[in-house]
Amino acid sequence: MLEILRRIVQDINATRDLSEALNLIVVEVKAALHTDVCSVYMNDYARGEHVLMATDGLRSGAVGKVRLKFGQGLTGLAASRAEPVNVEDAPAHPAFRYVAVTGEAPFHGFIGVPIIRRRKVLGVLVAQQREQRKYTADEESFLVTLAAQLAGSISQAEIRQGLERLDDNALSGTLFLEGVAGARGLAIGEAVVVFPATTLDRIPDKDIEDPEAEASRFRQAVAAELAELQRLSERMRRLLAAGDQALFDAYAMLLSSDSLVNGTLERIAAGNWAPGALRATVLEYANIFTEMDDPYLRERAADILDLGQRLLDRLQEEQVITRQYPDNTILVGEEISVSQLLDVPLEKLKGLVSVSGTGTSHVALLARGLGIPAVFGIGSLPSGRLNGREIAVDGYTVRVCIQPSPALRQEYLKLIAEEAKLSRGLQHLRDLPAETLDGHRLDLHANSGLFADVAAARNSGVRGVGLYRSELHFFLRDRFPGEEEQTTIYTRVLRIMEPYPVVLRTLDVGGDKPLPYFSINEQNPFLGWRGIRVSLDQPDLFKTQLRAMLRASVVYPNLAILFPMIGSISELREALDLLRCAETELREDGLSVPTPRVGIMVEVPSAVYQIDRLIRMVDFVSIGSNDLTQYLLAVDRNNDRVAKLYDPLHPAVLTAIQQVIKGGRAAGKPVGVCGEMAGDPASALFLMAMGVDSLSMNLGSLLKIKWMIRSVRRTAAREVLAQAMQLDDAAAIRECANTFLDQQGLSELLRVGK
Repeated sequence: MLEILRRIVQDINATRDLSEALNLIVVEVKAALHTDVCSVYMNDYARGEHVLMATDGLRSGAVGKVRLKFGQGLTGLAASRAEPVNVEDAPAHPAFRYVAVTGEAPFHGFIGVPIIRRRKVLGVLVAQQREQRKYTADEESFLVTLAAQLAGSISQAEIRQGLERLDDNALSGTLFLEGVAGARGLAIGEAVVVFPATTLDRIPDKDIEDPEAEASRFRQAVAAELAELQRLSERMRRLLAAGDQALFDAYAMLLSSDSLVNGTLERIAAGNWAPGALRATVLEYANIFTEMDDPYLRERAADILDLGQRLLDRLQEEQVITRQYPDNTILVGEEISVSQLLDVPLEKLKGLVSVSGTGTSHVALLARGLGIPAVFGIGSLPSGRLNGREIAVDGYTVRVCIQPSPALRQEYLKLIAEEAKLSRGLQHLRDLPAETLDGHRLDLHANSGLFADVAAARNSGVRGVGLYRSELHFFLRDRFPGEEEQTTIYTRVLRIMEPYPVVLRTLDVGGDKPLPYFSINEQNPFLGWRGIRVSLDQPDLFKTQLRAMLRASVVYPNLAILFPMIGSISELREALDLLRCAETELREDGLSVPTPRVGIMVEVPSAVYQIDRLIRMVDFVSIGSNDLTQYLLAVDRNNDRVAKLYDPLHPAVLTAIQQVIKGGRAAGKPVGVCGEMAGDPASALFLMAMGVDSLSMNLGSLLKIKWMIRSVRRTAAREVLAQAMQLDDAAAIRECANTFLDQQGLSELLRVGK
């Protein structure tokens, strides 16, 4: 059954539109189950109906015409319950609804399985049998598994069909795609699709303008691979038995075959780039062998796939990318990396759209820091079809609009202008303190990781950097920067912001931030080797960074050092010992090193429960609300399937933050927040009410948060907080905050705070 599942999904992913995909589903499922009927009903939410969209076994004329009201019939029962309905004698069931036009009178056995994507029922997959029968547990399990796989394929087919409609009538119609929050803001521009080196089965299709050049590139790859196989054959002649040596001859024969080479060249001539054409040809060729009965021939499919991957690696290795970015670039990719983002001149980068990832990935954090709107987690996006299209990125409603109509385009431009006007209107707050109407003052700092951020922060009236992500300078290199190089970097950062404090966070890699030259491959990286754990296990790298930070502070003493991911007393003690060791070494070298302020990030639950002891060992605490939320809620923040469960206004998160602030107040130590909560109006309202001392955020949010603080009384905010803490749902808590902000005349903040 597993092989059948794989084949069906693979075949569906190769279809051109939704209709073709659904027709293929019913044919292949009917054959796999040896049943009399297979049908697919799709949900029409606008009309509240289940629509028969494809069938093999019922009357073909019923397709598109048969419509059942939501919840009607056994099909509606499966959809409303969002679980399988398996009935031995359908007409005898009280929920059965007979529809004469389908010709289903002779059928008794019935099973309906909902097709669900992200909690939304897309439709129902139905199988029927003439005689009375209850489908077996294995058959039901097969359909449930298939339906789960089909959900993504159907969504992708719908999008492909929508793109085809846009191509047919470019002047009308738009296509909206929903994702998960990345970075707030609005942007409109031209899609530029980037493709990372990847495995054969993940290579997307991509339109090309010069098929001849692409064909030449493929031929060169084939010739180079043939030469390499010849070289390997000669090299291995003395080491391999004759039977094993024949592998090279088999590969050479495959490379010379019409099916593989000419099939790829034909697809290139039809307009697909070489990697996409190669993928389609290799998978088609391999499937022929996979379906053969002879075990030996079936195993040859693996040889074909292996050879295809070798050719793909050669194509990717030899491809020279010299990309010119348009002035209004919307960067689109399967999974956009930090290096891909930074490859675009920042003055040209207007927005990001990513197939995978979430709003709390490192790329999303960087996008927010740069003020670039982003939408992630659009899992069914055929990114290769978007290159050069006009796209609007709406980080507020978390949607992407492909090829907006003229009227919609004007509306987006109007909203972008209004957002810019709001930002300009808040400029008068630049040099004013963040102080409530009843005299409670907070320090507002900037999050940063690039020199340009620090300079912009200083010019914006910010009086300190609450979080400087030192790892960004490591990402921009092909090796670990040495002590002299790091000293130069940190000196420049401290000089730009002097005399205001700069909190330099020590290297925080792992999880969603692997360095290209220091890979960390783990099954669950967020619970693995990351943050301070990496630094403590690599004391040579850690001390190099600490020495560089301390050397920079000799000239500019506005340094504070922040340790990430502290989870225990022993970790903090060991980190402080290494810091003191670095100080001693520098002083022995004759440098008069000042002792910096030292803090920890509270990001894991163990730090929350040990805060009373931890805070006595440091000078300040900074709550990293992004990771703290992730660990408290057991939500992988980079998994778009559960991203909607990630909400820092969850009661458990707010309770944990209150406990940390209480510990700081008891010890007389300041507590700040440097996660994304700091830049969200609703969250910042509650943090201010709790008594947090500072908020550190990206510059795009700073004046809006200052406006909010200067427009409210802390006493009133504390009353709202008390009401919110009685609620047990994050959405209700956010609504409570938003209602208060609206009452205070801050309704313009509500849209940007979503």
